[in-house]
Amino acid sequence: MFHSSSQKKYWTFTSEDEVEQMRYSANQKYRQKALESRKPGVSESMFLQRVEEDVLFRYYERRLLDFCNAFKPAMPKSVVGTAFMYFRRFYLNNSIMEYHPRIIMLTCAYLSCKVEEFNVSCAQFVGSLLQETPAGQERVLEQILEYELLLIQQLNFHLVVHNPYRPMEGLLIDLKTRYPTLENPESLRKSADDFLTQAAMTDAGLLFSPSQIALTAILNSASRAGLNMESYLTECLGLKEDKKTLSLMYDSMRRMKTLLKKYEIPKPEEVNVCKQKLERIHVEFSSSSNKRKRGHEDDGHVAKEPRLIEEDWTDEDLM
Repeated sequence: MFHSSSQKKYWTFTSEDEVEQMRYSANQKYRQKALESRKPGVSESMFLQRVEEDVLFRYYERRLLDFCNAFKPAMPKSVVGTAFMYFRRFYLNNSIMEYHPRIIMLTCAYLSCKVEEFNVSCAQFVGSLLQETPAGQERVLEQILEYELLLIQQLNFHLVVHNPYRPMEGLLIDLKTRYPTLENPESLRKSADDFLTQAAMTDAGLLFSPSQIALTAILNSASRAGLNMESYLTECLGLKEDKKTLSLMYDSMRRMKTLLKKYEIPKPEEVNVCKQKLERIHVEFSSSSNKRKRGHEDDGHVAKEPRLIEEDWTDEDLM
């Protein structure tokens, strides 16, 4: 149950400001550490600003969506949703400058397949990197396996993700059985599914419960179709006399819709500039800083040195 879950206790936050402050702190922490390295030529100007990190995060999040959508056999929605949540949680406390999102996004998808019991082999998984040679796919797999433990650690071993897809199915069943006013609830599915996909690419999953997201998706779909479902809330969900809960629900829905409206696909020219800065940072720092971070840091275990560095493959290899 969501209300007794680690997601509710540790990964649901009160406001967008709280979430942004965590990302800002991760950015500043990496900057400070890099400056303390006292490497020649290192200056504040070479680092990514928070807004630039956000451009790259949205870019690689869309690449993650492309990868999942193109995957064969087709990934269940729960696998995709869990991968997105892992990706978003990881970069709450880590900077893109420290861990390249290109490998983290694939590691999130790979771990999600395991946790959601989507049975694909390692060879099948990296086989989806169609632009890579078999040898290249093997090297990417080595990296994924090296980063898997780091990802699990940074998620605090909270691997179960409650997605809004199951609550949405429950709501559609409820509409069919208890709300005869709506003749064809299935007509709402396509638009509601699109809403959930858009919501997954915002902080909605860090701010609202899965059932809130699912209900907002259904009501938004109904509104787009010109249908008024207020009576479903007041009668079927029993909120007619509970004005406070109803008001809070509407407030959450407004906040969620605002999140989706604010979302912008990053512009290619912005992405290219930020990617160039990111690659320079990783060439300068990653070879010395990340080798020690892929194993058990707390108990003194050091992971083996990888036989592949991130720069050996590019974004074009993802599809």
